[in-house]
Amino acid sequence: MKIALLGYGRMGRAIEKIAKNRGHEIVAKIDKDQIVGTLEHANVAINFSVPNAAVNNIFSALSLKIPVVCGTTGWLEDLKKVTDYTTKNDTAFLYASNFSIGVNLFFKLNEQLAKMMNTQSEYQVNIEEIHHIHKLDAPSGTAITLAEGIIENSKSSNWSLSTDNSDEIQINAIRKGEIPGTHTVTYESSIDAISIKHKAHNREGFALGAVVAAEWIVGKKGIFKMSDVLNLS
Repeated sequence: MKIALLGYGRMGRAIEKIAKNRGHEIVAKIDKDQIVGTLEHANVAINFSVPNAAVNNIFSALSLKIPVVCGTTGWLEDLKKVTDYTTKNDTAFLYASNFSIGVNLFFKLNEQLAKMMNTQSEYQVNIEEIHHIHKLDAPSGTAITLAEGIIENSKSSNWSLSTDNSDEIQINAIRKGEIPGTHTVTYESSIDAISIKHKAHNREGFALGAVVAAEWIVGKKGIFKMSDVLNLS
């Protein structure tokens, strides 16, 4: 498989290493400081660029009918524009806030717990996410996905970074050190607390999941999620 990397930062380099180990070829690296290779030669593009470059990168690949796997967060106000363009160009697009296989299992666990806690009105839910100081967006896309999973399966109406509203899920976004990503969902009452937690030890899980998604999407048409790749829908 021939892969174009749209964005060549930490994640781009981690994806390159895993892709090569799995026998794939990197035919293009496109970043703000460099353009190496040719996008047109790719079978699939993987986008982990900075948020303000994401949409242009995605459109560049989709216009060539190259399917795109995207892990950049912080640009989702333009998601419909991208999915419409994907359909118009008869190709494929997959967005995930987190490509880690463990995190996607965590997403499903989060949804199931939300259903169980829906009848327990004495518990208030909150989410804490901790990432490295280089992360540009807050809250993380993963935390937002967790919040959306709870909202879809409970009486919670929204999420916020700061709230006194019991119907809203408070997300506490912490940036420190070089932490790859830790997410904790907690239901707390005056008597006790119930928590589920995912802790990434490194970026390899994110990179591996992105490559697995790229392998899966080649030859397909439509709009997909990581749950489709892992058959969790």
